[in-house]
Amino acid sequence: MSATTPEGKGARARRPLEGIRVIDMSRLAPGPYCSMLLADLGAEVIVVGGGRAGNPIVTFSRGKHFIKLDLKAPEGREALQRLCRTADVFLESFRPGVSDRLGAGYEALKEINPRLIYCSLTGYGQEGPLAQEAGHDLSYLALTGVMGAIGPKDGPPSAPLNLLADFASGSFIAALGIVTALFDRTRTGTGQYIDTAMIDGCLSLMAMHWPVWKTPILPERGDGLLAGGAPYYRCYRCADGKYISVGALETQFFTNLWAVMMGTPTPDHMDMRVWPDIRKAFEDTFILKPRDEWTRLFEGKDACVMPVLAPDEVWSHPHIAQRHADSSPDNVPVVPRFGGAPFQPPATDTTDRSDEILASAGLTPEQIALASPESERNRIPSRTWPPKMTSF
Repeated sequence: MSATTPEGKGARARRPLEGIRVIDMSRLAPGPYCSMLLADLGAEVIVVGGGRAGNPIVTFSRGKHFIKLDLKAPEGREALQRLCRTADVFLESFRPGVSDRLGAGYEALKEINPRLIYCSLTGYGQEGPLAQEAGHDLSYLALTGVMGAIGPKDGPPSAPLNLLADFASGSFIAALGIVTALFDRTRTGTGQYIDTAMIDGCLSLMAMHWPVWKTPILPERGDGLLAGGAPYYRCYRCADGKYISVGALETQFFTNLWAVMMGTPTPDHMDMRVWPDIRKAFEDTFILKPRDEWTRLFEGKDACVMPVLAPDEVWSHPHIAQRHADSSPDNVPVVPRFGGAPFQPPATDTTDRSDEILASAGLTPEQIALASPESERNRIPSRTWPPKMTSF
């Protein structure tokens, strides 16, 4: 595992999490993205598949090893427990109680390996009236007030894809909990249980906004300083139908913005009474030139103006292309950087390695055949990404 320096010279031979073994029984998106972050930084991640649940999203498969187990069979449960004896981290995303029924609950695995860090990543957490309810990113944003604060005020609430609850409030919080518990283990010598709930992450992410709800800063959804009401913190349509983003909150940035666009005395942008006039002036002016021309005009002007790029435009932008020359839509960057040198993304290999990995855990061929039967290895998952859809 190596990474080039920003100049493309030299290599870094060691990644921070090398030597850490993760057993990942999570499914679909938040858990697999969490374990991809760990694998990117050097952890050995063994993905345990099997059962009716959907496979992890292939995009999140890099740097991982894949096996299949029949966890309804005693041999499959025994094989999993053998793997956990030498593991540092166990990650699962089932509803509360499911892992216990599979012989993979925290109490059972803690007896086998007291140093194990056990992370449950769910939407509603391990306790409470909704703990057993189904949900997705949209559900968790709705319950925690996030969706009630974002989106246009004259339309229904909208979600920023599944980025906030699934990944920011789920994957990243779980990864933070895992590495924190690993650090704490260096002092205590024992592992611990981590209850990562996506609703908890959402509540925490809203910390800056709870105190200002129903004030001029955030009076309602889609209004106020950061939610679309301020004319200098929103997006504008340009002559070519594309959009430009304006984030000139501070006085010095707004002054620079106004100077480039208007060239007249700068209004007091914190006076909400003049916001309608500022918004109309910006709307009438931005529509006169195409987006990329505005982008060039604002280069180096320190006005917090950036083009709104479509996903297929991002990787050719000069800044992205220079900073992430080896990345692409199918191979996102390893984050974060350490010492300024980017790690190269590890390779993706989804080959079933059940025989090799279970043999290394001490299972005989006969035991492997019972723990990981062909019927399990060939099972077609009930859910896949992207799903098959019929277009209009």
